[in-house]
Amino acid sequence: MSDGTFTQLLDLACGILLLAAVLVLWRRELSAIVRVFAAQGAALAAIAALLAVHEHRWDLFGVAAGIAVLRAGVLPHLMRRALTASGGTQETTPLVNVAASLLTAAALTLLAYAVARPLTELAPSPATRALPVGLAVVLIGFFALVTRRHALSQVVGFLLVDNGITAVAFLATSGVPLIVELGVSFDVLFAVLVLQILTTRMRAAFGSTDLDDLRRLHD
Repeated sequence: MSDGTFTQLLDLACGILLLAAVLVLWRRELSAIVRVFAAQGAALAAIAALLAVHEHRWDLFGVAAGIAVLRAGVLPHLMRRALTASGGTQETTPLVNVAASLLTAAALTLLAYAVARPLTELAPSPATRALPVGLAVVLIGFFALVTRRHALSQVVGFLLVDNGITAVAFLATSGVPLIVELGVSFDVLFAVLVLQILTTRMRAAFGSTDLDDLRRLHD
């Protein structure tokens, strides 16, 4: 693969990664949010696969395959099951409306590029120049985590943060060892399994997984 082709494909994958994070803020239907998260997992796997080809590190193909199976397949499937168990269909009333959320996402992306600029100048390369994308996904994930009201939406925000951190690790180091990625992925899988159990129990006990409704019950 030529350097030009590698750069174009890497930029495309990183663009999809960032676009998926923005779409999570735009969409309110929980099923659509889960589909967007699955697409982001596929883009993250593509980044790992491109780095594997460019760096001639064939162990990264195992990492890419693991990411594709877990983050584009298993985790979205578990979230769909949790969504079915919870009975919710959409985010009710986030703390920040859609228009303000999109403007905030743009501001966070600009902040990520400003913060990451010194890092990219240390070792300029196609991968390091894409570092701000991973950092922007982390910031957008935190924003989704603190502004969404539905339990599943908050978990998606948490997973966006994890995807962003993983992307930064890949782009900064040209990939991480397989054992490290497996350890992190199993932790994330365990967290989502716990989420599914909790949402099922919350639905059975209170009839809702909307956090505002639960706060009103508490009051």
